[in-house]
Amino acid sequence: MTKIIPSKKIHSIEEARIVAKRRMPKLMFDFVDGASGDEKLCENNSKALDQIRLQPKVLRNVEKRIIKKDVLGLEYDQPFGFAPMGMCNLTWPGADKMLAEESLSNNIPMCVSMASSTSLEKMHDLSKGNVWLQLYNFQDEEFVMELLERAEYTGYKVAILTVDVPIQFRRAKDNKNGFTVPFKLGLKQFIDFATHPNWSISTLLGGIPKPMNYETSKRGNKFIRSESRGATDWNTLQRIRERWKGKLIIKGVMSPDDALKIKSEGADAIQISNHGGRQLDSALSSIEALPIIRNVLGKDFPIIFDSGIRSGSDIIRALAMGADFTMIGRPLMYGIGADGARGLKRVVDIIKDELSTALGLVGLTDINDISSDIIAERFIMDFKY
Repeated sequence: MTKIIPSKKIHSIEEARIVAKRRMPKLMFDFVDGASGDEKLCENNSKALDQIRLQPKVLRNVEKRIIKKDVLGLEYDQPFGFAPMGMCNLTWPGADKMLAEESLSNNIPMCVSMASSTSLEKMHDLSKGNVWLQLYNFQDEEFVMELLERAEYTGYKVAILTVDVPIQFRRAKDNKNGFTVPFKLGLKQFIDFATHPNWSISTLLGGIPKPMNYETSKRGNKFIRSESRGATDWNTLQRIRERWKGKLIIKGVMSPDDALKIKSEGADAIQISNHGGRQLDSALSSIEALPIIRNVLGKDFPIIFDSGIRSGSDIIRALAMGADFTMIGRPLMYGIGADGARGLKRVVDIIKDELSTALGLVGLTDINDISSDIIAERFIMDFKY
């Protein structure tokens, strides 16, 4: 694996976003950056995290800090993973390979989307098995079962069933830009691509990205982005739980009642997520749902958290509010969009450094010692656990 030098163009996550916006076609940047409805939930996710204030502690020896984290019986060097994101190679050619290699070099789990630009088998190979598989249940449930069979044969140990997209909410930017899969190239899109020649030439040379888990399916399924997942229900969960013998995470949980039932149905973990603000635009921020769900599940059931994380301090906040592990999405795409593999490495390094520094500044040396005690009293309200 080639040693990657971190980008010198990027000094913050927001700077990576700004550079990516300039470097990528508007169609592609808005696909990554956009959200549903009025897009305020995406903003609220980060704002709600930022409102949680941590309590600095002094005169503690924090010279040596441990940030390794166990989740689902697996040990990782960081308390975060790479969230499942579809068609990453649209951000920049080779993005999937960049993510796999970066996850391997940092011992961070990489979540492979059902709509990945690279097949689940190749992603497993690229990351040397450091991967989890994410699934939706579309109209053809047998296709999901085929993917689970392929994943089991390949060596996957963890599957994620995403359940918060039974119906896809309106995404105004995608509609305005004419974002479709496969592409329909009109004058507007042609001008957009022509004014971003680096992306366009690299994409042409690398080949137009396709959803390769579909392309390699024996069933001949075709990816239809707008296809309904509305038939997914509790019986679906039971069938998938019965079929999949590895660890099973249910992603997109925001209701404490749902969380309790999912636990009773035999899932190994839940992932609290509002899909990064890309679904119900009037939902709670994910961090608001986290302590409520933690209180009803108890302290021992594994909870993974995503939506709104933009810094290492955000990860500390999520762990303090009850998460066991976290997932990062858009910041990774900003890094890749800004400067390819170098940008991705720089973004990951920024988050890792902030995480370790914030841990020391709240007076702790082990990530596993984080609790609600590090949150300033007036911000924790009644969410202690």
